[in-house]
Amino acid sequence: MAVIDVPGFIADLKDHATRHGFHVHDERHFVETYSMRQAWEVDLHPEEACGGPLDLHLSLEVDPRIILAFEDLVIDLPEDEEPESSLAFPLNFTWSMPPLPHCPDLLVLATDLAGIGGPDLPLEVSAIDSFASVTDPAERSLSVIARVDVALSQIFLGTEDLCAALDGCLDVSRYLLDHSPIWLDDL
Repeated sequence: MAVIDVPGFIADLKDHATRHGFHVHDERHFVETYSMRQAWEVDLHPEEACGGPLDLHLSLEVDPRIILAFEDLVIDLPEDEEPESSLAFPLNFTWSMPPLPHCPDLLVLATDLAGIGGPDLPLEVSAIDSFASVTDPAERSLSVIARVDVALSQIFLGTEDLCAALDGCLDVSRYLLDHSPIWLDDL
């Protein structure tokens, strides 16, 4: 039996996200058979944005070496001691938008979003230009990524607190949704 219940953590995380105003659409679990690395992916968005245009993708990457190192630490502990470890799983939040006819200035957007995410939710803003053919104009798609490390000791003890991260994700989502009509020409 594993020391950490990762599927249970994902189920709790989805439930926690719904309590913070998100609607969960889909969940996927991948296992790499050679290395036993695992990834859980969850598609969600704010409840008021079921029709788009914003997609939010949550992913948790699980390295089996990290789990085994944490299990070794926990097994060697006396029963009355709590594990203290810097071992963590990366939890990624990725927002994506469809091609935007009027893409915002990325520096201004990154600055605005940094104020929303704050130091607890560092955000990376990027855009990709795609060309269907050489003669077509570029279609620019926007992407925002946040990464939060979840300590295995907190998962083990059930003390992980992702409220600030989920509230920040909801604020970022609402900001993007509020500005999307200007970027998409939907006025």
